[in-house]
Amino acid sequence: MLYSILDSFINTQQYIAIVTVAAFAICFILLKLKLPFLPKDKGRAFAVNGKASKGKIRGVGLIMICIFVLCSVFLLPITKELICYDILIFLEMLSGYLDDASDNPWSDYKKGFIDLIICIVISIVFVCNNSTTILIFSYEIYIHPVLYVVLSTILLWIGINVTNCSDGVDGLCGSLSIISLLSISLIFFNQIGEQYAVFSFIMVGILISYLCFNTSPSSQLMGDAGSRPLGIMIVLLILKSSHPLSYLLLSAVLLVDGIAGLIKIFLKRFLKIEVLKNVRTPIHDEMRKNHGWSDTQVLIRFSIIQLFISTIQFILCR
Repeated sequence: MLYSILDSFINTQQYIAIVTVAAFAICFILLKLKLPFLPKDKGRAFAVNGKASKGKIRGVGLIMICIFVLCSVFLLPITKELICYDILIFLEMLSGYLDDASDNPWSDYKKGFIDLIICIVISIVFVCNNSTTILIFSYEIYIHPVLYVVLSTILLWIGINVTNCSDGVDGLCGSLSIISLLSISLIFFNQIGEQYAVFSFIMVGILISYLCFNTSPSSQLMGDAGSRPLGIMIVLLILKSSHPLSYLLLSAVLLVDGIAGLIKIFLKRFLKIEVLKNVRTPIHDEMRKNHGWSDTQVLIRFSIIQLFISTIQFILCR
């Protein structure tokens, strides 16, 4: 809507700057209000420093994602594909928020099933509106649409869960997500297009405002309502770039931090195989508990590692 009005007056870079600042300002104001209907964190018994989160405002992802969806509707050209993504991202947020606000946390199976359904629908929407040819360096590989739906569903499901796993240290999930979103948007700007670059920068603005309240010692937590939709967004932009394998580099720290725990739980629960017995997961808990890193050290060191890896991806794409 607003995009069509301003398009003839300003260039793409100026518009991106405007929407980023607008998203930041709106989110900052609403988070500053500390809306009373948001739940309070009860502390996690098995997480490192989990008790320190007790009493903090939780589930502010509800505010973040609602702002994101509204901004993308009013600040971007409206297409059926984009509206579908907005609805599905909102539904993922809603499922996370209901879990955050519940007196009895949802089971992993319930959350996993909801994630799976949303991932399948996103994959189908993507295949119906985009090419299923992917790029590995300069080589084009055509993937049958059915197989593409299967593979992208798996990638989306992994993206949701590893991003969610990183949300255990003040500022970590937000900071790593900003780096991933910016890296994808800047490296693959021509591939994802102006529309999805703006889509990405709206979330960047929202995350920057969130970090004003989430850096140590934090007062607010995004919860599943924020971290799970973020995982969808990052993978969706990766799919839009036609370079799905770049997820391994552009979200490397998120992936490593969370994937070990997912593998550990899967093998133990379904195959009765125990691995990584002496390693705490997510990996940020291993670094805090067994290597003596502070929350700030985890945040800064993990962010530096991701920035370095993203730079490697940038060099490989030149």
